[in-house]
Amino acid sequence: MKKLALSLTAVAISISAATTHAGEVEVLHWWTSGGEAASINVLKGLMEEEGHTWKDFAVAGGAGESAMTVLKSRAISGNPPAGAQIKGPTIQEWGDLGFLSNLDDVAKQGEWDSVLPQVVSNTMKHEGHYVAAPVNVHRVNWLWANPEVFRKSGASIPSTWKQFITEADKIKAAGFTPLAHGGQAWQDATLFEAIALEKGSEFYYNAFVALSDDTLRSDDMVDVFRTFKKTRDYVDTGFSGRDWNIATSMVINGDAAMQIMGDWAKGEFTAAGKKAGIDYVCFPAPGTSDMFTFNIDSLAMFKVKGTDNQKAQQDLARLILEPEFQETFNLNKGSIPARLNMSREKFDSCAHSSMDSFLASSSTGNLLPSMAHGMAASSMVQGAIYDVVTNYFNNESMTAEEAVDKLARAVKASM
Repeated sequence: MKKLALSLTAVAISISAATTHAGEVEVLHWWTSGGEAASINVLKGLMEEEGHTWKDFAVAGGAGESAMTVLKSRAISGNPPAGAQIKGPTIQEWGDLGFLSNLDDVAKQGEWDSVLPQVVSNTMKHEGHYVAAPVNVHRVNWLWANPEVFRKSGASIPSTWKQFITEADKIKAAGFTPLAHGGQAWQDATLFEAIALEKGSEFYYNAFVALSDDTLRSDDMVDVFRTFKKTRDYVDTGFSGRDWNIATSMVINGDAAMQIMGDWAKGEFTAAGKKAGIDYVCFPAPGTSDMFTFNIDSLAMFKVKGTDNQKAQQDLARLILEPEFQETFNLNKGSIPARLNMSREKFDSCAHSSMDSFLASSSTGNLLPSMAHGMAASSMVQGAIYDVVTNYFNNESMTAEEAVDKLARAVKASM
């Protein structure tokens, strides 16, 4: 009887192992900084608890340009990863090419249509079907500041871009770098769109979503370019090529007063043990307090072979939207959950402000997709804007009027 019992136990274990359907998911992403790496490791742990194997495919680069190059190569060769960090219109582009998996069964089980704001759920769908899972919502139009540097400089947090110049002069005179910035195209565009946003949501929408030639050539756009060039006077000489998180560390360490960057920057403050409202403060970018430019990080699911791997991919999508991951990931990342009705208990004052602004702006028409982060237009249009903005920022002889003309021409050619 003992041998029979042991035999039956062995069979049971064998059957259990056979029915777990453990599979492998390879995930391509660019979450590589301190706060970001801690965030994605949460998802890796949850997948391993499900019995699946996580194959990490991290490609460094804040805006994902390098990752997208790798993804295109892998997809064309017929060997895409199970999941890839892509977003906005790019999801639609991959969907049009027929590369993405249908996640409708997972979405129905998890009631995604109910738990996600419509602006988020619409972004995750291709032709009405879910093909991606959102991990968070980022607010892009943030100003991060070191209050001690402001105190030592006798400066105040600017609430308009005109005031920014006044306060930056005080900070510079006190021996600090007023604006921590990295000279990369996407960071230039992040700063540029924050300046453009002060002109109002209608101006921003017409310029970067509707791509109105009249708006792109307007006097307001000339003014945006002039202000943008003026900020060049307040960055340090070593800004060229600097990664965004290194710029954030300048604010953390008290070398610089402020940074214009999305709320993923908060993940770096958190990783450094800093407390919101004490060691650093967060404010909407100058002149944008009632507006919210969003960037939604998501994992789009590519078609994979093998039943076990397909099951693992579906489990990955399911876990992303579960409250445990949404809370833990966003606490580490600095963003806010993509899910509605999440507990706010563990989130800090910056996150509460972001959540309030997200809900408020969604009902006023001031919730806007970030051009700089691939949410507003196609990758071709975005690239065209990047080129003009960065060239202007680094070309002392180019006038704002010339830049406006180049921008309008470049956008039209890329549409």
